Amino acid sequence: MRWHKFLSTILHPIVMPTIGLLLYFYLCPIQINFREQLYFLSIVFTTTYIIPILILIFLKLSNKISSVELPSIKERKVPLFIMMCVFLVLAKYFSLFRNVQELSYLFYGTLIGLIAIYLIFFTGIKTSIHLLSIGSAVGYFIVFQIIYNTSVIPLLIILILLSGLLASSRLYLRAHTPKEVYLGFFIGVSCQLLTYYIL
Repeated sequence: MRWHKFLSTILHPIVMPTIGLLLYFYLCPIQINFREQLYFLSIVFTTTYIIPILILIFLKLSNKISSVELPSIKERKVPLFIMMCVFLVLAKYFSLFRNVQELSYLFYGTLIGLIAIYLIFFTGIKTSIHLLSIGSAVGYFIVFQIIYNTSVIPLLIILILLSGLLASSRLYLRAHTPKEVYLGFFIGVSCQLLTYYIL
């Protein structure tokens, strides 16, 4: 169980945007100076990691949620809505910078995925946000290949393998059903591809 919790923690949805950005800077053929990289990383890390943690702590202290793991659909609605707003702001922000404009696809795609999950909540299905996040990473780096006409197949293979391990962990921890896990991954990948072809 310890290994499954560890994997769920290091591949947590609030960690994945920062991981995605680091991978982007490492693989991007366009030169982006180190100071700019630190600047963009600090913005993404603050808005997608620090702020969500503070929000969860506040909600826990005010008894709005029973656990920071958000076990029920009801408890997920407010944090998810806040994250939708954060991703919208980030998407619009990165679209303003020519040298990292392609990153806006990542945030718009994830935003659309979060909206889809929020709407699915009303059917009583608690779609996995963990799998949405890593699915978004897979989808985005497929788009990355198209944009830059380069191959990142080794990375995609690693991400897909990690997706399988993460899905197994979420199932082992009984956080989700198989349908919720598969649905999260499918939404993550498809929303990134959809965003690219729409925008």
